[in-house]
Amino acid sequence: MGFNCGIVGLPNVGKSTLFNALTSTAAAEAANYPFCTIEPNVGRVGVPDPRLDKLAEIAKSQKIVPTQLEFVDIAGLVRGASKGEGLGNQFLANIREVDAIVHVLRCFEDGDITHVEGSIEPVRDAETVETELMLADMDSLEKRLPPLQKKAKAGDKDAKALSELMERVLNALRDGRPARSVEISNEERDMFKQMALLTGKPVLYVCNVEEASAGSGNALSAKVAEMAARQGAASVVISAAIEAELSQLPSEDKLEYLSSLGLEEPGLNRLIRAGYGLLGLLTFFTVGPKEARAWTVRKGAKAPEAAGVIHTDFERGFIKAETVDYNSYVTLGGEVGAKEAGKMRMEGKEYLVHDGDIFHFRFNV
Repeated sequence: MGFNCGIVGLPNVGKSTLFNALTSTAAAEAANYPFCTIEPNVGRVGVPDPRLDKLAEIAKSQKIVPTQLEFVDIAGLVRGASKGEGLGNQFLANIREVDAIVHVLRCFEDGDITHVEGSIEPVRDAETVETELMLADMDSLEKRLPPLQKKAKAGDKDAKALSELMERVLNALRDGRPARSVEISNEERDMFKQMALLTGKPVLYVCNVEEASAGSGNALSAKVAEMAARQGAASVVISAAIEAELSQLPSEDKLEYLSSLGLEEPGLNRLIRAGYGLLGLLTFFTVGPKEARAWTVRKGAKAPEAAGVIHTDFERGFIKAETVDYNSYVTLGGEVGAKEAGKMRMEGKEYLVHDGDIFHFRFNV
């Protein structure tokens, strides 16, 4: 089960620097000119979760395997991308394929790094990109809607439901509102997802600040936080320069470097966790002497779906899930203590997975 976030933004805002730091590689060339990233680069990163280390310590696990999130570095958009400016069409297609958007905004002044718009105004930059995405969505829906309306008039119930949803979304876009602002019923969610709208995806704004503002942000990032709050979106503050430096240091030197800057953890940890939350995901664990492993499943998933994340046979032949919550496992010293205290439960097919559940799945294929 793959979940990915597309890193987008105008040229020269720090996207590739951030991506390189995320993946601790130089896979994406960071350079001071637009379109240095010609093809989208993909990197997988472990989701930081101190619970996993604690579980491994208690179970004396030989190996620790974190759950992962995929990041796609997409080249910079420019004004006019929806009409094919720059490398617009290619990049819009790449964005369409991701589950969520991580929008990097430049929130620092630096005369040595040019800005495609000539000045540093992150809210304006966010609106520029959002406008291009909305224009692309409008163009897509205006082409798809008429044939659907014809089918609806001919009595096709599915076409009628979809065309009505498209009309509502199109009206929002024409009013200058993104597709994600439209209220969608549970029955409409699958249809909405199938529309593959660029502005239908959840957004996380990443404020790339100078090193001195990495801890608390600055006036520019504060404006972005206000904008995100109005939209019901999330925002995080990061210094891509610090993260790039950190990615080059040996593990034993990283904490000392962070401490010297007055920081408790890498900004990337906050970004990864925020991206994970943005996608509506939760974590469950499997723990044993060989390995302690974290797994990803969507919120609202039932036990068989979680089992299927490990192996499709587990879901197909699901019988029961032996489970204990994280706090009980830790407080009672592990599986044996949890069983003795009656905290280990047998759950069936209708059990809703909770964040931090520890599972042993029973199945028969």
